[in-house]
Amino acid sequence: MTYKAFDLTGKNALITGGNGGIGLGMAEALAQAGAAVCIWGTNAAKNEAALKKLRSHGGKALALHCDVGDEQAVDTRFAETVAALGPLHACFANAGVSGRGNVKSFGEMETEEWKRVMRVNLDGAFYTLRAAARHMVGHGKGGALVGTASLAAVSGVPRGEHYAATKGGLISLMQGLAVEYARYGIRANSILPGWIETAMTEKTLNWDKFREKVLPRVPVRRWGKPEDFGAIAVYLASDASSYHTGDTFLIDGGYSLF
Repeated sequence: MTYKAFDLTGKNALITGGNGGIGLGMAEALAQAGAAVCIWGTNAAKNEAALKKLRSHGGKALALHCDVGDEQAVDTRFAETVAALGPLHACFANAGVSGRGNVKSFGEMETEEWKRVMRVNLDGAFYTLRAAARHMVGHGKGGALVGTASLAAVSGVPRGEHYAATKGGLISLMQGLAVEYARYGIRANSILPGWIETAMTEKTLNWDKFREKVLPRVPVRRWGKPEDFGAIAVYLASDASSYHTGDTFLIDGGYSLF
């Protein structure tokens, strides 16, 4: 018999950027654990494909088009999500973009490139988590706020300082939320993925020189996969984590240790 605290039957969850990669890996696990799940994404085809996967697990699922960098869109879609699913018990601020590979140096980084990454990764997380915090305080049943950060937040990333800054900022944001909202039964935690096989990292992980130098430094001797984030998503959304807040969960196959 499954440990009952991990049973998400009757719980509703939102995952931004949930139509692929780590977001979809988390969304599928939540659905399998019994949660009703809503994913947000900006690619209609990916939204539809992800929705079919989620519905194959037998529960209620919804996919909405949402650009999290658009404040009004977030508030509108959040209201639609609640109207469709009911009160939310977990919100995963997972949507993100990477830095463009054509940045030659920090000194040559264009302001527009800086703002492009900030708009989605940090502003988008702010809009999403603000809506979720307001909502959870309002329904009075507590809940879980989760931010997908990155190992980049705690390591030097040349020519990717803007990406790293958003992820470091997200960790600090989640820690602040953990302290401010604990009195309402709301938990806030961050997830720090290492090198994970997704559409965002496909070019990098398939580059021969990168693979030859980096993969041997991963103690488990493989890249991470989206499904590696299913268990932590279920744990953080479940009653099993009711006393666990303000933490950062590093999931990198041991890369940062070696």
